[in-house]
Amino acid sequence: MEEIKARRVVDALRDRGTNADLARVGVYQFGIVVKLPDGREATWDSDNTAELEAQVMRNGMLVGYVPVIEGSADYTDEQIIEAIVRTDYDKPIATRKATTPPPAPPLARRGGLFRRFMGGFRHD
Repeated sequence: MEEIKARRVVDALRDRGTNADLARVGVYQFGIVVKLPDGREATWDSDNTAELEAQVMRNGMLVGYVPVIEGSADYTDEQIIEAIVRTDYDKPIATRKATTPPPAPPLARRGGLFRRFMGGFRHD
């Protein structure tokens, strides 16, 4: 996933109250990390493939995954956000919920005053 697209998705997820951050997994390799309430983390689309998928980790160990979502290579930002918030991470092989959960109170965006400095003035 491109860095700017990943930042937009992370900001939108945080606006919905989802605890998400930008994942920097390599040189020019970005994804989205969703921190789950029980200490697990789901890392979405960090392997530079076109389709959406995720690995669910706890303390550095793989405890589950989200299989590739067919047709997700052409998803818009809104569709990516919808796919992430509708995922049910409770089983080792995650499934999608029938309905979208209601948004929670928004979380602050990461970076604060120095956000533009940290990103080299590439984004707002």
